[in-house]
Amino acid sequence: MRSTIAVVLVATAALAVVAQSAPAARQDTMKPQLVRTIVDQKLGRVLTTAGKQAIYVWNKEPKGKVRCTGACAKAWPPVIVKAGVVVPMHVKGIMGEFGTVRRAGGARQLTFNRRALYTYAHEKAGQVLCNNVDSWFAVKVRG
Repeated sequence: MRSTIAVVLVATAALAVVAQSAPAARQDTMKPQLVRTIVDQKLGRVLTTAGKQAIYVWNKEPKGKVRCTGACAKAWPPVIVKAGVVVPMHVKGIMGEFGTVRRAGGARQLTFNRRALYTYAHEKAGQVLCNNVDSWFAVKVRG
């Protein structure tokens, strides 16, 4: 009986230490801010970069994979996460899960609901010109 109680106490203490040292899985802000939203007249709230450039997903690209490389990535630059930046799973006011996926060269690309995120090279800040073009879609935001 004593050995059972001792095992339970040690396990409880170990769990308490792990719980205190583990980073929170849910944060409300990204530092630096990688995304924000704007309101498009046709689409409503859409996800953008911090510089207000619309963010897109390519529906021909499977979740968790990167297929847009080379000339595709020149026209549709990936949203890259710099080394050392922690991407929270959740951002206040945006329903969905953020994360990253590794590109072939090793860079981390931002994802939303496991889909790699891109911008369009020929758009200005605040523009959303390429929704539903060749399977590219602006990321609509619910919050």
